[in-house]
Amino acid sequence: MIDHQVRVHPSADRLPREEQLAWKLASVATGTQETADLDPAAAAMAVNRVIDNASVAVASLRRRPVAVARSQAAAHPVAGTGAAAAAAAGTGAAARSAAPGACVFGTDPGRRVSPEWAAWANSTAVRELDFHDTYLAAEYSHPGDNIPPLLAVAQHTGRSGADLLRGIVVAYEIHVALVKGICLHAHRIDHVAHLSAATACGLGAMLRLPAGVVSQAVGQAVHTTTATRQSRKGEISSWKAFAPAFAGKAAIEAVDRAMRGEGAPSPIYEGEDGFLAWMLDGPKASYTVSLPEPGEARRAILDTYTKEHSAEYQAQAVIDLARRLRERIGSTRDVAGVVLHTSHHTHQVIGSGSGDPQKYDPHASRETLDHSVPYIFAVALEDGTWHHERSYAPERARRPETVELWQKVSTVEDPAWTRRYHDPDPQRRAFGGRVVITLTDGTVIEDELAVADAHPAGARPFDRAGYTGKFRALTEGVATPGAQEAFLDAAGRLADLDSAALTGLFPAVDTDAVAAYDARLPKGLF
Repeated sequence: MIDHQVRVHPSADRLPREEQLAWKLASVATGTQETADLDPAAAAMAVNRVIDNASVAVASLRRRPVAVARSQAAAHPVAGTGAAAAAAAGTGAAARSAAPGACVFGTDPGRRVSPEWAAWANSTAVRELDFHDTYLAAEYSHPGDNIPPLLAVAQHTGRSGADLLRGIVVAYEIHVALVKGICLHAHRIDHVAHLSAATACGLGAMLRLPAGVVSQAVGQAVHTTTATRQSRKGEISSWKAFAPAFAGKAAIEAVDRAMRGEGAPSPIYEGEDGFLAWMLDGPKASYTVSLPEPGEARRAILDTYTKEHSAEYQAQAVIDLARRLRERIGSTRDVAGVVLHTSHHTHQVIGSGSGDPQKYDPHASRETLDHSVPYIFAVALEDGTWHHERSYAPERARRPETVELWQKVSTVEDPAWTRRYHDPDPQRRAFGGRVVITLTDGTVIEDELAVADAHPAGARPFDRAGYTGKFRALTEGVATPGAQEAFLDAAGRLADLDSAALTGLFPAVDTDAVAAYDARLPKGLF
């Protein structure tokens, strides 16, 4: 790896483009080896994440934000013919035969929409349940959010599964590098600013664009997707699901403009009025971003991990710990108090250190509850399980005994757990904590868990069987067994799919039932 020092430069420096972070990110994208040379483990994990995304997307088809995004996308059917798509894709047999536009989860695959709108709808479906992959370092991230915009553009431009695979691996590489090197949340900047840069680079790798084009797309994408973290604070709304969709859509549009020769604010990161100087650590800001050397394997995707439970990642180990503790406490009515000793991040973002009263509100939105570790621990302790719908149902959240227990749960920051959260060794890095339960008779019960059971360093690390099991469980009753197997077969052969076969990455469902749900929505502008 090469450590790149990134700092603010005054305009008078005229920082050469080759020394700018956007160019260095683009160079990793455009310098990626052929798909056949990708690290086999990284390529296999990319397939796992395609399966993971489809699992949660199908499970969320009848949720209102997903239906809204899908309805908006349906209002933007693709214009043109196969020849138009070929012109966008370039030359080659696959390009010449490609149908323009892209598919949307839950709709007829023959009804294609403009790729940026397909990315918008599909990204919202993937993100809605807070149930796909994660990477935590200096910043938070959900790298799987890169996949929907890449898939949409791959379909529209006639790219193959191998091309898509290359783009996914690169997007993860860039995303992880930025998340390791540049903290956004300390300045209350939302993490999707890193997502848009990664997606632009993944698109550049997939489409084999020149570094100059990709670097301009990165600059535009970062500039247009820098937003505050209010989307994840207080009464959290459906924008939490829309935010990564907006970033992916913006990245596609940025690449389109850059391909047409349009430039970006430059240098976007290092400029004296740029991202670092005014959004992050200020004019004296300095960061280290580590990127692979030319020819070095792109393996960052292997550092990321998915969720077994539909909740914010830092609650994953807490759910597993609650399930384990349930057997030791007898009745939850005997609990006098619960204190979770955990990292700064967990305490401040999803714990009582956030200062958000909504995290203790029985009438809070689902989006708020899945970012409330006091609520999550209380329900997991009572039920001994976790479900992506039942655990968040209004009647579940308002159950009197649950509310009583919930109010007894608090979090505190423990410096030891904060250090473990930031440990540079992935095998020692921890996202859990230590729970101390005091019973009404004075008995104290303690236990701790460093990482979730499904984490690569956990008790039951997810493997391909774990991903396929999650897919079957989440799509049961929505996709038929035959449709499930057809999807899993297509995903497993991703590297060998031609452009037309990419439709197989959208599990077949009852589209009439989905359309009937959409028809009940209020109308908007489109």
